[in-house]
Formats: sequence, C-alpha cells, structure tokens
Amino acid sequence: MNKEKLQVYCLSLLGATNDYQADWQADRYHIGGKMFAMMGTDATGKPVITLKCEPSRAEELREIYEGIIPGYYMNKTHWNSIYFDSNLSDEFVENLIQHSYELIFSKLTKKVQNQIISQ
Repeated sequence: MNKEKLQVYCLSLLGATNDYQADWQADRYHIGGKMFAMMGTDATGKPVITLKCEPSRAEELREIYEGIIPGYYMNKTHWNSIYFDSNLSDEFVENLIQHSYELIFSKLTKKVQNQIISQ
C-alpha cells in the first residue's frame, strides 16, 4: 500500500479535511467533523490505517486477511486497522476508505450532509 496515494484519496472525498493528532502521532481524516480514517502506527511502530467498518463486515475482513486487525486504539467492533506492509492493493483499501467515509457521512445530520454536498 502506498501511504501518499491513500492520503490523496482520503482528501479527494467530498468535504474531507485532515489534521495531525500529535499525541497519537497520527494523520486523521474527517467528514463533517467526524473521523473516518487515521494513519499512524501500532505500539511497535508499524504503520497502519484505521477505518470505520460495518461490524459484521469488519469481522469477516479480519478472518480473511492477515493484515487486517481490530481497530488499534479504537472500538474493536466498529473499526479495523490495516498494516501498510500487508499485500492488499491500494484499490481494495480505497474501497474500504470509501465504505468508512459513507458510514460516517450517513450518521451526520441532514443539515451537515447538505452543507457538504453543496460545497
């Protein structure tokens, strides 16, 4: 996986913003003030991207792909972390980013959704 390509992809999504969380040493990506992706490291310093995921799909992905684990520092039911050194394609991870973005967007108020859409 290419971190820079995935960063560009996250920011290409409508209304996406990012910041750097110094305490976590992580880049965070938001929609409507809510995080949909975070790029940082695990306790051993291995780079990961953490994404929101529908719970049953999250569990299924963890069973199928060795490089996907329960969300590091996040709610393990709703978030997955993916190691950058896993052999997953950028396209596959972009699809997971899109899924995370859509889950977060759908939980925003209609007012905020409309503000984002009309940008």
